[in-house]
Amino acid sequence: MSVLQSRLCRTICLVALGSCLGVRADPPTTTAGQGEPAAATPPPIIVAADQTPADFLDLVGQLTKARWRLLFRPPPPTPPTDRARAALILGSLLADSLLVWQAGDAQQFRNNNQEVLSYCRMLGLGEKLMPRLMAQGKMAESNEWKELRHEIVDGHQVLVRLLREQMDEDLALMIDLGLWLRILEIVSTIVAETPDVDTRVLCIGSPAILQDLRDDFSRISATRREDALIKRIGDTIEEVSATWKNMEQTPPSKDKVARTNVKLKELLQAIMQK
Repeated sequence: MSVLQSRLCRTICLVALGSCLGVRADPPTTTAGQGEPAAATPPPIIVAADQTPADFLDLVGQLTKARWRLLFRPPPPTPPTDRARAALILGSLLADSLLVWQAGDAQQFRNNNQEVLSYCRMLGLGEKLMPRLMAQGKMAESNEWKELRHEIVDGHQVLVRLLREQMDEDLALMIDLGLWLRILEIVSTIVAETPDVDTRVLCIGSPAILQDLRDDFSRISATRREDALIKRIGDTIEEVSATWKNMEQTPPSKDKVARTNVKLKELLQAIMQK
C-alpha cells in the first residue's frame, strides 16, 4: 500500500464516525464520472481498506450533494522554472484529474491532462509519461470511466516513482503534498457549503492525515524548507492541525470548517500565482 493510500484508508476509517452520528451514504444512481447522483435511500457507510484519493472523493460525493463542476479551476500558469513549485502545481493538477473524473467531463479532462503533460515536461518526464497521458485522454473521450480511474491512480504512483528513481525525493514529496492539499481544499469547500452538521468530519479526513502531511513536510531537505513558499506550506499544515486538534472529542463547528477552507484556498492560490 502506498503512503497516500495508507492516509486515505485512515481517512475513511475516521469517516465511519459519521455512522455513529447518523450520517449515511447515498448510493449513486448513475456511475461515478457520468453525472451527478440522484437522491436515494442511503445504506450505512461501508469502511473499506486500501483507499485511494479517488475512493475518498467517491465517499464525499455519497455523503454530500457535491457539485463537482463548480469546483473546476482556471488553467494553471505557464510552468515555472522553480521545480519545487512546478511539482506542487503538478500534484494539484493530479487532484483536478480526480475532480474532473467525478464530474464526468471528457473535454475538461483532456484540457487538464494537457496541463499535466506540460508540467511533466518541465520536470523532465514528458517523454516517459506522454503515452500514458494520451491514453487517458482517449479513455475520457470514449467514456471509459472505469478504466480511466485506474489509470489516474496508477499514473500518480508512476510519476512519484520516476522522480525517486532520478533522485528527486523532494519533488516526489511535493507532488504528494500538492495533490493532498488540493484534495482537502476541494473537500473543505464542499463541506463548508453543506448544511449537514454530521458531514463536517470529512473536512480534513482525520488528524492522522494531517500528521502524515507534517511528516512528509519534515522529510523535505532543510535547505528547501527555507524557501518562502515551502515554509508557508508547513505553517499552514501546522495551523490547520492546531485547528482540528481533539476533533474526535469535539464535534467540528461551522466556523472551524470555514477557517480551514479559507486557509487551504489561500495556500493553493499562493502556489498557483505567477
